[in-house]
Amino acid sequence: MLCEVLSMAIEASFTVEHTDFPLHAVFEQLTDVTIELDRIVPTGEAVVPYFWISADDTEKLTTDLSADIGIDQVKVIDQLEKQMYIRIDWNLTHESILTAIVNTDITLVSGIGKEQQWTFEVRASEQQDLSDFQMYCQENEIPIELSELHAISALKSDREYDLTDGQRKALVLAYSSGYFDSPRDATQADLAAELGISRQAVSSRLQRGLRRLVASTLITPEESA
Repeated sequence: MLCEVLSMAIEASFTVEHTDFPLHAVFEQLTDVTIELDRIVPTGEAVVPYFWISADDTEKLTTDLSADIGIDQVKVIDQLEKQMYIRIDWNLTHESILTAIVNTDITLVSGIGKEQQWTFEVRASEQQDLSDFQMYCQENEIPIELSELHAISALKSDREYDLTDGQRKALVLAYSSGYFDSPRDATQADLAAELGISRQAVSSRLQRGLRRLVASTLITPEESA
């Protein structure tokens, strides 16, 4: 069983203090700002070139970001009222979590920066690749902290999870609407209005659906006995 787990693809989340990653000047100049890498990454030699900067006061960003030792050049592609879309050419001679990703066999899935820290989600084909990534960071004094780790398993059908169609729809809508976020972006009343059912029915579908998901994914036969 252990060998099977180690050969599975793995996803992990790492956090990095915003001062230990290029672009930290953005957090020093803007308030309540979020930076997110664009998931549309072009082919070629470019490494995570596109980012969205979201804040109420993006127009106040006057710092030349290319002055950062980890950045060669920054170009503003588009600027909206509360968002800025930028392209970055990185200086990969400066060690950061990006150079660790480039020089090891892992894939960057997502990256979100907020005032306190960045959170990067990566994917590895096997445990050794993830260990190599962590070792690279350690050897090059790149401060990272592992916050989440899980193996990627094959998706099951609703029938295998023992979900009804109503439970699945309620759970998917709750997730996409931000019901499970903290703080919540949607209430059960919002979900009920969208589904055209009562709030009590939404509550029942969520509760029963979550119970079945937990039973079919987290509970072992020994624990359910």
